[in-house]
Amino acid sequence: MKTYKVKELFYTLQGEGFHAGRPAIFCRFTGCNLWSGREEDRHKAICDFCDTDFVGMDGENGGRYSAEELAQKILSLWPSNSIKPFIVCTGGEPLLQLDEALVGVFKSYKIEIAVETNGTVKAPNGIDWICVSPKADTEIVLTQGQELKLVFPQPKAMPNRFEHLSFDHYYLQPMDGDNQLENTQAAIEFVKRNPQWSLSVQTHKWLNIP
Repeated sequence: MKTYKVKELFYTLQGEGFHAGRPAIFCRFTGCNLWSGREEDRHKAICDFCDTDFVGMDGENGGRYSAEELAQKILSLWPSNSIKPFIVCTGGEPLLQLDEALVGVFKSYKIEIAVETNGTVKAPNGIDWICVSPKADTEIVLTQGQELKLVFPQPKAMPNRFEHLSFDHYYLQPMDGDNQLENTQAAIEFVKRNPQWSLSVQTHKWLNIP
């Protein structure tokens, strides 16, 4: 039986992008194709600014799940019987594991599926909301979806590289770190000059929401 490796699985509010403030279950899959997730490898990572721990299966509700077990766990965490569960599949890179079989089981339980991906792996059919967050020095193969959310600034991944793609919503998200204030101001000024884009702010960090 195929199993899926999950770092953590928890109920929270989406903190950024189009669905900011919306209740959601986050399923963080282990693994990524842009770096190992280990600090000793950061210097050779394709994405060297990642601040997410996706190594191992030791987080909240982490472990190996079959598709059915994962769906059942999601249902157990969702507080409502009248509103269908909303799950955000993230990572690492969730599309290394999220496949048509798992999507099919989720759909059989009427689970609404969102994915946050770096866009370098093709997505299975049936995902309701595709959010691509491009990284420099990568080839984007997911060129259409609902949301493109670009961490800004990335000198080799500036917004004009992606404006021709087929997304419904375009967001700039200031890069966190030592230069966050400067990055936020630069993103604000860019969005004001380029109204195709909107500003995405990581509200969960401000509000201390997991």
